[in-house]
Amino acid sequence: MSALFSPRWNFLSRLSLVVVAAGAVGTLVALWGYWRTPYGERLQEEVVQPVMFDHRHHVVDDLVDCRYCHFNVERGASAGIPSTEMCLNCHSQIWNKSPKLEKVRESYFIGTPIEWVRVHQVPAFAYFNHSIHVAKGIGCVTCHGRVDKMPAVTKVASLTMSWCLECHRNPAPNLRPADQITSMAWEPPSDPAARAALAAELMKKNDVQSRVSCTTCHR
Repeated sequence: MSALFSPRWNFLSRLSLVVVAAGAVGTLVALWGYWRTPYGERLQEEVVQPVMFDHRHHVVDDLVDCRYCHFNVERGASAGIPSTEMCLNCHSQIWNKSPKLEKVRESYFIGTPIEWVRVHQVPAFAYFNHSIHVAKGIGCVTCHGRVDKMPAVTKVASLTMSWCLECHRNPAPNLRPADQITSMAWEPPSDPAARAALAAELMKKNDVQSRVSCTTCHR
């Protein structure tokens, strides 16, 4: 009696298993690669907010310091989002009849907060505290980019584990003087020796250490 399947079918069955396995691995690799691209990480993607807020106008034209609106950045884990009442500290007098601020006035009168859309999101399993970074000399620009040049805030840093660890291993290049934390245009000295000296001084002054243990961010 002849065999039901010829030896050729054994080869084809093995080949199909190899193709399926390779396809599964390839799909996982492709997905991983996609999420590591700027598009997958949603970098430079303009986020539409319920109320148009132009940082260029507020920061450059009106010289509003970051800490006025993000009032908790030096004291807590969250930087804080300005309340409607805080917006109206100025806009009850300036542009108080502008149609663009109708939702702000409506929010105030009905007592419902404006639902701002989050741009930067640290995963729930990672611990992040704004105040400790500010106290150690990390400026707003390092993570948030030049918001003074953004009509709408976009994400410029991936905030991935590898991105954070790059700074945690060697924080010195990202440190700046305390009075320059919120400056958008500050640059370290161009001379390499002066830059290294300033970095070493800030490392010592702020007691900055390299921190790469798991418990630093995962508690």
